[in-house]
Amino acid sequence: MDEQVEEVRRLLEAIERLEQMQDDEACAKAVTQVLDTWPAHHARLRELRQQRVLRMKDSGMTWQQIGDVLGVHFTRAQQIAKGMRGSKRPKAEGASDG
Repeated sequence: MDEQVEEVRRLLEAIERLEQMQDDEACAKAVTQVLDTWPAHHARLRELRQQRVLRMKDSGMTWQQIGDVLGVHFTRAQQIAKGMRGSKRPKAEGASDG
């Protein structure tokens, strides 16, 4: 896989820092806070990706080129642009496809 983007690396490092916490109670509490807010962040990330994919398409890129950038099949790139979630994970109850 391509070299990690700096922001991705920092996010993964933050998870590693949670794993390294010595205080079990503090770690469990911190992880709970992350998990409690994760659904909203996950939706924001999906929407951000969709917007950027649409911008790439509007700039003249083909679905194949976009798929190559994302490391996915071109049909998955099209699905992302439409706001479709992966078929492996059913939509959470009450969640929008956003």
